[in-house]
Amino acid sequence: MSLKDRLREDSIVHLKAGNELEKTTLRNILSAIGTKEKSGKNPSELNDQDVENLLRKEVGNREETAALAAKDGRADLAERELAEAAFISTYLPKMLDEAEAQGIVDKVMAELAADHEMTMKDMGQAMKLVGAEIAGRFDGKAVSQMVRAKLG
Repeated sequence: MSLKDRLREDSIVHLKAGNELEKTTLRNILSAIGTKEKSGKNPSELNDQDVENLLRKEVGNREETAALAAKDGRADLAERELAEAAFISTYLPKMLDEAEAQGIVDKVMAELAADHEMTMKDMGQAMKLVGAEIAGRFDGKAVSQMVRAKLG
């Protein structure tokens, strides 16, 4: 089942259960997905990675709104925005900690080093393979630095 299908099904479940926050949040997310799919010159269906990226953006937007609301003394709005961000985060894959990311980098680099002596010329290939395994679950700049240190 695709992530988008899961969001749709959960929307119906929360509608029937009367969970207002979850229902409204999922409706907003599904609306954002629909808008994104229909926008541009060539409308296309979002894949799971695109939906995850959109969800990360929505979490960031809500956290930013919560910070502004708290700054303006609107604790009620800040609390709701943070609750929505936390709910949306449940649909995202678990973020990696630094040790887990380093383990993935080490494993991929060891596989690549089995074929030949690694140099900085292999940076692109290494980043492509590492990026495929980490896929937005850790900071890309930090991953790049880990790979560079291994090649270095």
